[in-house]
Amino acid sequence: MQIARKFASVPSKLQGGRTQELMDKRQAFVPRGVGNNTPIFVEKAEGALIYDVDGNVFIDFAGAIGTQNVGHCPPEVVKAVQAQLEKYIHPCFHVAMYEPYLELAEKLAQMTPGNFPKKTIFLNSGAEAVENAVKIARKFTGKSGIVSFSRGFHGRTLLGMSLTSKVRPYKFQMGPFAPATYKAQFPYPLNRPQGMSETDYALYCVGQFQDFLYTEVAPEELAAVIMEPIQGEGGFIVPPKEFVQGVYEICKRNGILFIADEIQTGFGRTGEMFASTHFGIEPDLMTMSKSIAAGLPISAVTGRSEIMDAPAPGEIGGTYGGSPLGCVAALAVIEKMERENLVERSRVIGETIRGFFTDLQKTVPHIAEVRGLGAMCAIEFVHPDTNVPDKANAAAIQKGCYEAGVILLSAGVHSNVIRFLTPLVITDEELAEGLDIIQHVIIEQYAEERK
Repeated sequence: MQIARKFASVPSKLQGGRTQELMDKRQAFVPRGVGNNTPIFVEKAEGALIYDVDGNVFIDFAGAIGTQNVGHCPPEVVKAVQAQLEKYIHPCFHVAMYEPYLELAEKLAQMTPGNFPKKTIFLNSGAEAVENAVKIARKFTGKSGIVSFSRGFHGRTLLGMSLTSKVRPYKFQMGPFAPATYKAQFPYPLNRPQGMSETDYALYCVGQFQDFLYTEVAPEELAAVIMEPIQGEGGFIVPPKEFVQGVYEICKRNGILFIADEIQTGFGRTGEMFASTHFGIEPDLMTMSKSIAAGLPISAVTGRSEIMDAPAPGEIGGTYGGSPLGCVAALAVIEKMERENLVERSRVIGETIRGFFTDLQKTVPHIAEVRGLGAMCAIEFVHPDTNVPDKANAAAIQKGCYEAGVILLSAGVHSNVIRFLTPLVITDEELAEGLDIIQHVIIEQYAEERK
């Protein structure tokens, strides 16, 4: 199979001279626990393309784990940050306030689901947003319990790990974990019992959650439920709409706050600005980060004003939270997304990816499912005779793809899912070439296995 290449180019060894030099330095000075999915060092990045220090060019289907929805180095964002650098870098909002913080808080109040007054605190990372959302929920309700879900991911801090479901690599030998955290079952539509309809399965899963409140923790002890509307690290699992709405309604009836973790799903990734819209819910609190600012470190908790006002002055915050550089970058990102209608572009990209792999699935039975919403798409690999998760081949496919010029990430509790997080500015030509390369690698991998 010949691939017409215009963008991806790997003429030199991945471990070329400059890469090897930097890799030696990395091994000497950076802990091995800091994982690296792709053994390259970036020289520059633009749009959906990454150029490494040895002259290789890669089509980026990872987007810095969903951080680059508007692409690498969008000129509008670069210009906004440069202009801000000439004014002031960081007076610290707790010491001397500044307008970009207010402008971004106002914008998020307008954008996020829910027609009610909202307020926002800005922080540094997704995990920090989760930590503060929990603090705010506990302060408002006077209760301590927090429910997350199987396969959920909410960060690598102590509380983030406690809420996260995947043991390796996130939690192994890292305990003890935070108390008053509980895990309920999240749907896995691929494993729906044979003969059970989608509607019945959704109702069954809601029933499981209701039973959870009888068998594990009483509603009166719960401050909040935190849910990724579509699970990210867990394998891009799209739950039934009726399940999300069912849990949401149970929370409402029992005085439990609903926190939507939109750190990976937010800012157009799913074909809506926020994934909560797909499910018709209005979260009490929402956490955001990743693509909010094109890669600058900033995160947010946005929620109902009366909830956000529960903590007293000084009880939430941090020295670098709401960096002026992050705020102006985020405002530029939002303006670009709205001007270029990147939410609609996300839908087109997703339809293309899912259609492509649905066709490939007909000849590659190892692809158990093609799934996703918008441009948040994934394919799950299993051994077709047993339906056992196929981690080894998924890893080999990921490796084969970056060696051929496409950067991918895996996901899922069993690491047998390949996920796609292309920048939403990827061109049709770049997308088509990347998909052709991935298809070639998949076909070659399973042909090799049959030998």
